Amino acid sequence: MNVKILSSKIKGRVDAPPSKSYTHRALIMASLSKSSRIFKPLISDDTCATFRACESIGASITKVRDEFIVDGVGGEPEIPEDVIDCANSGTTLRFMVAVCSLIDGMSILTGDSSLRKRPNAPLVDALNELGAHVESSKENGAAPIVVKGVLRGGRSNIISPISSQFISALLIACPLCQSDTTLNVHDIRSRPYVEITLELLKNARINVITDFREFMIPGAQEYSDMDFYVPGDFSSASFHLAAAAITNSRLTVNSLARSRQGDERIVDILKEMGVRVEWKDDEVTVDGAELTGIKIDAGDVPDLVPILAVLGTFAKGKTEICNVSNLRYKETDRLLAMTTELRKMGVDIRVTDESLIIKGTKPVGTRLHGYGDHRIVMALTVAGLASEGETQIDTAESVNVSYPDFFDDLFALGANIEPAPSK
Repeated sequence: MNVKILSSKIKGRVDAPPSKSYTHRALIMASLSKSSRIFKPLISDDTCATFRACESIGASITKVRDEFIVDGVGGEPEIPEDVIDCANSGTTLRFMVAVCSLIDGMSILTGDSSLRKRPNAPLVDALNELGAHVESSKENGAAPIVVKGVLRGGRSNIISPISSQFISALLIACPLCQSDTTLNVHDIRSRPYVEITLELLKNARINVITDFREFMIPGAQEYSDMDFYVPGDFSSASFHLAAAAITNSRLTVNSLARSRQGDERIVDILKEMGVRVEWKDDEVTVDGAELTGIKIDAGDVPDLVPILAVLGTFAKGKTEICNVSNLRYKETDRLLAMTTELRKMGVDIRVTDESLIIKGTKPVGTRLHGYGDHRIVMALTVAGLASEGETQIDTAESVNVSYPDFFDDLFALGANIEPAPSK
């Protein structure tokens, strides 16, 4: 699907979609319990991949209105009857590889062409150190991944500059090992995502002792039944907040209560760039203003990087977004993608080993490639709202990964946006 965007003002109120990160974790942990409920989960392509994966190991999940009722496996996942297709969801793949390593039998996990390129070697190595038998069919750490049990526990050293999901995957699976587990972690990236995992583990009465360099996980634990309310997603809301900022609009985003999400930092970043922002209870209101370029360490907020690049485009002076090398291993190489597409719009942007450096300008609309990456498509859409002329973006259907209502919500706020014919 292609979309066409013209320069627009937006105004009003919009609800943030439910958090993708919380929904993934809640689904898997509920499936490892006996009986749990998840309120206001996100329903998107990625979370549906986790939904199906959980059912493949024996959980039964029923949707009733805005609630999932989960009859779980009580800590004893079953051998899947078929290959687990994780679609485009790296979270699903990594978390379920660890969960399947608890099974006394063979599981095979794969996904689409993009997912089959994403690295998982640190997780595979750690699971093998802890007693499982896990291998990449291509012997490069990428899917398809073949998993045989049984994960026992023990000690593992994890060098994880690529993804915090490796750590979260082990934190979810290792409490069900018979022996205690100690994880020594080097160079932890995206720490807030690990904190989300720990928050939900605590909710399920799973004990983990950590100083974020060492994680000690007692074995033979049980996932307690839980009722969990999914908060709004700051990663998705950041696109609307940024859109209001660069179009000099006033907008309120609802359902943004404080949580463990690192991407809450978008509020402070906007303020630092000169935007008027008010956060009261679960509402964030932005009054657009002239932006000033700043230096941003994005090591803990990698999902914000595409929209931060757009904010830098419209900011006066230079914006440097640093500590972002792991963006090369997302759904696509997001550093290359944002650099390539913003240059098409006339933006002075360059990428180094660890940074994006942008000089503010007034971009010009043109035809852009979305790379089938939801965050690239949404970020470029926001750029189009404040650019001269018409912007067209392909692979726009990829927003279904995390925010299926993205275009409908923008249109309701006044954005001049519509489907465009394919080239």
